[in-house]
Amino acid sequence: MKTIKFILRYIKYYFSARTKYSIHSPFVFDLITKVLEDKHLYSDYNKVEAIRKKLIHNPNVIEVVDFGAGASSYPYSTRIKRVKDIAKKSAISPKYGQLLYRLIKYYQPDTMLELGTSLGISTMYQSIAAPKSKMICIEGCASTADKAQGNFDKLRLKNIKLNIGNFDNTLSPVLKKIDKLDYVYFDGNHRKEPTIRYFEQCLPLMHNDSILIVGDIYWSRGMEQAWDYIKKHNRVSITIDLFFLGIVFFKKELSKQNFIIKF
Repeated sequence: MKTIKFILRYIKYYFSARTKYSIHSPFVFDLITKVLEDKHLYSDYNKVEAIRKKLIHNPNVIEVVDFGAGASSYPYSTRIKRVKDIAKKSAISPKYGQLLYRLIKYYQPDTMLELGTSLGISTMYQSIAAPKSKMICIEGCASTADKAQGNFDKLRLKNIKLNIGNFDNTLSPVLKKIDKLDYVYFDGNHRKEPTIRYFEQCLPLMHNDSILIVGDIYWSRGMEQAWDYIKKHNRVSITIDLFFLGIVFFKKELSKQNFIIKF
């Protein structure tokens, strides 16, 4: 999405977003007060941010393979990038990484799946929040995944299983080894059709208490359409629009509704 359109879309979000004082759903009110507004400075934040600090000062270069919307040629492209540039431009921000941490710390899912690991900053935030859980990740680029694994080792995170390969080829065999999905985070590809396809592939393993996080829901027109498809799906009940990411719940006991929340 071009910058001017993105800015205008954010302005629209900002003026339509609601606070907890206008929310009548007890479930969503609880989410806002106990997760979104949790200002506690958990010591785990410092552990992950210390890794980020080293990455953004790392001048080494690696060959990056991109299978998603960032690919300059079909079906993928390769580029030489500095580690510090990947850390600055592609890694999740502290604000949203820490939000993922709080979501997982609060809901404590057992089996988690992440599509798009990159250097592993978001993965570390999620993994460290529930050390007894199983964190399954897929990253398309082998050299980036190697850096991520090194970061996991530095924090001695033992609950992460990192898979390498194009999501189109890797997701299906990974899902066949899983009985259920309690939590899923999409942060790769960023195109309409693949995002919808991955959603449909994961859906049979998701249940009433599962949580889906979709990153960059306004990154492009295609991502907006994918987000709209997910919101309207008959399995989905509550969706939370935070502009830079969306949160999806499947609770049958809750009335279907989309909340645009200021964050």
